[in-house]
Amino acid sequence: MIFIDTNIVIEYLKDKTFLSKYDIQNLFINDIVIMELYQGAKNKSDLAFIKREISVFQILKTNQEIIVLAKEIVEKYHLSHNMKIMDALIAAMVYSLELMTLNYKDFVYLKQLTLVDIIKQ
Repeated sequence: MIFIDTNIVIEYLKDKTFLSKYDIQNLFINDIVIMELYQGAKNKSDLAFIKREISVFQILKTNQEIIVLAKEIVEKYHLSHNMKIMDALIAAMVYSLELMTLNYKDFVYLKQLTLVDIIKQ
């Protein structure tokens, strides 16, 4: 199972072949990624397109344990690595999954994460 970051979904929305090497049933997003995508919509038509196209992905639910872990990640890494809240929530969710992102710098220092190298794929 692989959690995909918002930037990966954006590339997929631009070009459906971007993730063709992966079984779409094993790719996960969460409400944070969905909100970031909705925020990027330019109009209602764009929003409808996003909603329709992301329906192929599995959705992981956020719970209190994720919130607590994300808070600990922000506390530990905000000052040293400029950890953002949304990235901390994503990181907290994927401790037991692999993470696919184009922004390695946002996560590479978190040794608990396994990053999928999309460039080498």
